Amino acid sequence: MSATLIDGKALSAAVRERLVERIRAANRPVRLDALLVGSDRAAAIYAENQAKTCAAIGIDYRLHRLPDGAGYDDIAGRVLLLNTDDEVRAIMMHLPLPHGVDHERIQALIAPEKDVEGVNPANIGNVVYGRRSLVPCTALASVELIESTGVELRGARAVIVGASNIVGKPIAVLLMRAEATVISTNKFTRAIAELTRSADILVAAAGVPRLITGEMVKPGAVVVDVGINRVTGADGKPMTVGDVAFEEVLEVASHVTPVPGGVGPMTVAMLLRNTVDAALR
Repeated sequence: MSATLIDGKALSAAVRERLVERIRAANRPVRLDALLVGSDRAAAIYAENQAKTCAAIGIDYRLHRLPDGAGYDDIAGRVLLLNTDDEVRAIMMHLPLPHGVDHERIQALIAPEKDVEGVNPANIGNVVYGRRSLVPCTALASVELIESTGVELRGARAVIVGASNIVGKPIAVLLMRAEATVISTNKFTRAIAELTRSADILVAAAGVPRLITGEMVKPGAVVVDVGINRVTGADGKPMTVGDVAFEEVLEVASHVTPVPGGVGPMTVAMLLRNTVDAALR
């Protein structure tokens, strides 16, 4: 048995095509305002790529840069200005922020209706209550990938490994809302393999390279790997791996997401979808 790959690139491309149609049909401007603080090269490259992605589907991307020396008050002030600007409908914050600036405090300042990353505590709370809100992008992406396999969520046993506020917990709640039976675990859970082997749906989001081995997966399970870990390969060069021992799990699961090419592209697509939702409400 060899699992079917859940192609995040192809699915995200389909999402972007639908967004193009929505934007054209609405005939209204859609804009994303992003903040970038400092000169972190990786963040700058991500912002550049994001600008190109937005342009390709008709989203006006505005990047607001602040210098390396910007402190909490500087960054918070810029966020609050964007909150009060009626032309701004979608806001996101590029990370990392300068040393000593708590990114969660900053992100909590973004107006919930403009928080397209879904990280404001109000939006995360709305997920729990089932209210309309902007859902954390990675959590939304993970559930979309699961649903793409056609697996029946109602009554399925789902095990989530990892309980972060913007990934593990929201995924668990979204699956509960779909009437799955959800077990939340973490890398410290005792006898975790007994739980993961019982899962019809297994989501690995603990941030531990290759934590989930083939022996920990139920035959035929749907496995979603949220992990993005940089490790040193056998050739001594850095490489990116997930929280799943991919080659092992490929021989056991029915469906599995690759890293890269799985959750990552869909997370970007969900950010764009949240942006369009915020702009067109």
